[in-house]
Amino acid sequence: MPTEPESGPGTATAPPAPVTLDDYRTAARTLVDPAAWGYIEGGSGAETTLRESEAAYRGYRLRPRVLVDVSHCDLRTTLLGSPVELPVAIAPMAYHGLVSPEAEPGTVRAAAAAGALTVVSTFSGTPLEEIAEAAAGAPLWMQLYVFRDRPTTEALVRRAEAAGYRALVVTVDTPRVPRRARDLRNAFSLPPGMVPANFDDHHASGLQQGASGASVIGAHAARHHDAAFSWDDLAWLRSLTTLPLVLKGVLTGEDAARAAELGVEGIVVSNHGGRQLDGAVPALDALPEVVAAAAGRCEVYVDGGIRRGTDVLTALALGARAVLVGRPVLWGLAVAGSAGARDVLSILRAELEDAMALSGRPDLASVDAGLLRSCDTPATSPAAPLSPLSPLSAAPHRTPSKESTHR
Repeated sequence: MPTEPESGPGTATAPPAPVTLDDYRTAARTLVDPAAWGYIEGGSGAETTLRESEAAYRGYRLRPRVLVDVSHCDLRTTLLGSPVELPVAIAPMAYHGLVSPEAEPGTVRAAAAAGALTVVSTFSGTPLEEIAEAAAGAPLWMQLYVFRDRPTTEALVRRAEAAGYRALVVTVDTPRVPRRARDLRNAFSLPPGMVPANFDDHHASGLQQGASGASVIGAHAARHHDAAFSWDDLAWLRSLTTLPLVLKGVLTGEDAARAAELGVEGIVVSNHGGRQLDGAVPALDALPEVVAAAAGRCEVYVDGGIRRGTDVLTALALGARAVLVGRPVLWGLAVAGSAGARDVLSILRAELEDAMALSGRPDLASVDAGLLRSCDTPATSPAAPLSPLSPLSAAPHRTPSKESTHR
């Protein structure tokens, strides 16, 4: 963060620098256009899932171990073979330019400085090639929607490969975009000059013509998203590329098992930030059954509702290899550009390291389900298992084999 100016007689006192992610949210809200803020912060329906996704983390308590050498805590891991400095990646989010002129390049520069991975949205406001250039070799994955116009999807895959992206993250929970009340009330649309930069005029049209009670995002998805995309089509997608495939939007053990059987390399347990099916289970609650069903056959990640380092630790203890963080990164970007986004990641890193040290877990391999007690579990039975955890969660940060990473 930029250095605060000195105060003195006749000098206005600068607001304190943010020290938590909630501080960044409070500061960002005053800086972002209200309609854009509603688009970023809002969910679908009554926003029940949006609220419960964050609240789910309060449903666990930590069981710290003492007299462990925690003079050094190692947060390093690998994600599909790519070394990273911490188990926190940036989730795919559209149109970072809504909050800062630094836009997506500012975000990936922040991630690179923190040693973190970024998942770049199909609907970025900056071409995917320019984002890769700004990343300067830091690991990037490309989030992908499958469109009715299959050549458009194929072209995106080819461009991602050529630009050095290391995996494709296929979002599977958006056959349509539901009603999002904040967008409808605000008549949200993209501001002049902002377009989905990875598309031609045909696929980019209609996003700057908002009207009260209508959703340009929903209408665009209805025109272009392939609602018929199914399990049978994964073979077609696999035929296009040698990049690892990650499915984002899985919330059940049944779907996780099928994905693993079909050879996907990763799963993101996600309810799309509460923006798709309202009433869907919080991602954290779905995580144990997904980990169990995957049974070590692919890596499992989780997103949604992560606001503290202890949240990250909780997700890791339930079997996630890493977490993906979305909105807080945009809050940091809004407040202080790339430096603010980097500070958000730094705060999460510092809080996670504190939590690991105070829990007696000096590295990620030592983080397991024994660290947690569900608030629904009687305190007299602290060792009661939370769920049937897989071998991947027992040692969730081993380096995956070459075969599992590059099918």
